[in-house]
Amino acid sequence: METANAEDKEATGTVSAVRGAVLDVRFRDPPLPAIDEAIRIGGAGGGTVIAEVQAHLDERTVRCIALQSTSGLKRGDVATASGSALTAPVGEGVLGRLLDVTGNLGDNGPPLPAGTPRWPIHREPPPLAMRPSAGDLFHTGIKVIDLLVPMARGGKAAMFGGAGVGKTVLVMELINAMATGYQGISVFAGVGERSREGHEMLVDMRESGVIGRTVLVYGQMNEPPGARWRVPMTALTVAEYFRDELHRNVLLLMDNVFRFVQAGAEISGLLGRLPSRVGYQPTLASEVAALQERIASVGEAAVTAIQAVYVPADDFTDPAVTTIAAHVDSMVVLSRAMAAEGMYPAIDPIASSSVLLDPLLVGEDHARTAMEVRRALEHYRELQDVISLLGIEELGADDRRTVERARRLQRFLTQPFVVTEAFTGVAGCQVSLDDTIKGCRAILDGECDGWRESSLFMVGTIDDARAREKAAAG
Repeated sequence: METANAEDKEATGTVSAVRGAVLDVRFRDPPLPAIDEAIRIGGAGGGTVIAEVQAHLDERTVRCIALQSTSGLKRGDVATASGSALTAPVGEGVLGRLLDVTGNLGDNGPPLPAGTPRWPIHREPPPLAMRPSAGDLFHTGIKVIDLLVPMARGGKAAMFGGAGVGKTVLVMELINAMATGYQGISVFAGVGERSREGHEMLVDMRESGVIGRTVLVYGQMNEPPGARWRVPMTALTVAEYFRDELHRNVLLLMDNVFRFVQAGAEISGLLGRLPSRVGYQPTLASEVAALQERIASVGEAAVTAIQAVYVPADDFTDPAVTTIAAHVDSMVVLSRAMAAEGMYPAIDPIASSSVLLDPLLVGEDHARTAMEVRRALEHYRELQDVISLLGIEELGADDRRTVERARRLQRFLTQPFVVTEAFTGVAGCQVSLDDTIKGCRAILDGECDGWRESSLFMVGTIDDARAREKAAAG
């Protein structure tokens, strides 16, 4: 909540230097504003720029990062410390709205209702004692995720992939699954997104009728690095209000967490810090931890986080990627090779993993089926070089049978999405976990050995595939 006596703590100073997004402000009297405190700076055109204190240079000067464009600012402009961190509007009033990092509206709609509460965007994570153990599974309706990379209600999952392999489409499909299956509140953080993507998401949500249960928070690609760096904190604060005050379950979606790290690296360079590995900021681990540790469930209210993570140059050893991966329960890895083959969703079943794939959590049948599916697909991958050189005819009978079943499994784990119907012309579908296990068991047990592979490609349940096979044979 806002500091009660912020007015008593307000300190006034003047801008002494403007270097792009970096501002130096000299105050008349100590004490100086605290680190991460918001400062309002009046521009020549009458507008106000919000900045955040990042360093104390001497007894009277602070260095700030602007969260908005500094165009028009000059030395001598008046700066006023707010006495608290930047605050963002929260609560029922922001549902269905599009906000920026400072809480300003970006959807050309009416102003927020009077009395809308505001919370500071920098908050401590809940203590471990308040966090419940792993909750129920979060069923997405996407076969390959529910079977091989299960997600927990109240857990953290991340989609890792290079450019153009389907991260945003997967996140959009998960928003659809949440809206139709869970009737929960969704908070979407667009971090460094293109304006086109933000506009498309707003239009899609209005058309599908889910905008009333969603809050969109954007710090877009054309905005200063400070906005992109702090926009996840604004979205988290909105989610925390629903969790703590209204005790509602929240789905928190972030696209793209790598842009948050990238903005932090830009700011680190602007502040003159020495770079660390591969040019990243020396504070990479602590910045990612400050974000990820706040994503937590408290009592009966769960915050389930699904994050898209861009992998630069498809290098999964990149420090940003490995740092983010250390914080998540479920790691969904998207494969460029599978995308090139048209296997959508292009999720690599071998590289993807989840700490929840445990018989004690998901049940014996689920865990055994997932293990057998993964083993068959791994064996097929091992034999691919032999097949490409000598042909499948050179394999032994057992290996050939395993390869044929693995190819059918690979195709059965593809699925048409609701959000891609307009582009593919194929109706999207969601598949229950029981139907997914039943279909994989049928393929593993040899029931589909005589079927054409195309009958299993881009279908929902095994019954749909059986109907397709009968129609083709008939």
